[in-house]
Amino acid sequence: MARSKTSYDDLIDRLRLIRTDGVGPVAFDHLVGLYGTAAAALEALPGLARKGGGRPLRVPSRAEAERELAAVAAAGARLLAKGEADYPRLLAATEAAPPLITVKGHLHLAARPAVALVGARNASAAGQRIAREMAADIGRAGIVVVSGLARGIDGAAHAATLDSGTIAVVAGGIDVVYPPEHAALQARIGDSGLLVAEMPIGTEPQARHFPRRNRLISGLSLGVVVVEAAVKSGSLITARFALEQGRDVMAVPGSPLDPRARGANDLIRQGARLVENGAEVVEALHPMIEAPLAEPEGRDFAGPPLKAPDEAEVDRHRAGVTALLSPVPIAIDELVRQSELTPPLVFTILLELELGGRLVRHAGGRVSLI
Repeated sequence: MARSKTSYDDLIDRLRLIRTDGVGPVAFDHLVGLYGTAAAALEALPGLARKGGGRPLRVPSRAEAERELAAVAAAGARLLAKGEADYPRLLAATEAAPPLITVKGHLHLAARPAVALVGARNASAAGQRIAREMAADIGRAGIVVVSGLARGIDGAAHAATLDSGTIAVVAGGIDVVYPPEHAALQARIGDSGLLVAEMPIGTEPQARHFPRRNRLISGLSLGVVVVEAAVKSGSLITARFALEQGRDVMAVPGSPLDPRARGANDLIRQGARLVENGAEVVEALHPMIEAPLAEPEGRDFAGPPLKAPDEAEVDRHRAGVTALLSPVPIAIDELVRQSELTPPLVFTILLELELGGRLVRHAGGRVSLI
């Protein structure tokens, strides 16, 4: 059952846990699932990392977490924990949803039907016009437009939907302006739309942050529309995440003479829905908006916390599970099947290896040994 709001102490514990080196969203969920609370997981961290064969973990202090919370509040934003009633439902249902996000602006926009509109940073004039007109039409239909606040298509989509509803997912901290020329646009979205960030406040965006931002863009949306995109562009990463999350993928066709159209044209060849205007996007989303999947009130689908396995049992099977791992990614479900052990036992051993810096997690619930 969704919490109305996370208590201050629990929020501090959750913040310390997710800011610990080596703890990502999947590890966070497994830790809280095994130990019941973030506080208990924090107590277990040093021992898990030690058994995983890695260096001692640096866990942020309570004072550091409190300073981050104060900085978030000073920026006019809020930290939102997964499981709270206000946390976006679509995002919460995705694999590896962020345990904490920073939000600023009108949070009710995240509860409305939304579609992502993304494309090239170096977009053509025609591409930007298509993005503006398409976004405006989508907004007039009551659908929120989500994008990544980048140059080109993203900026055009946001600017066209400031009045109807727009959500910008930023790659860095929620207080960091990027690109610099979007300072005024970012400020306006914070006032009339919604800004969302996964990274800590004050974080300057780096290349590795953008795929994480793209995962949130698709996770907040019922579908993704690609207007212009070169081959191997970030927009195609967003489309790939959309497919993994079970979202609709749409694309605007372009001239085969323009390299910026090749990515979108390739998506269409691979089965993406061809769209040329906002009305066609709205039509594609109509069945999902008219008949959304509803959860019965008062039902708790999380179930009871997993029981942490006995330490002696973990010690006995650690070598066997580790031997099944290699540099080639393998599904965790397959590890459970081959090891013939319980999921909590396998999860615990994987957590030890991950916290010890010896394990890498991949999309689709797969892991590999470093």
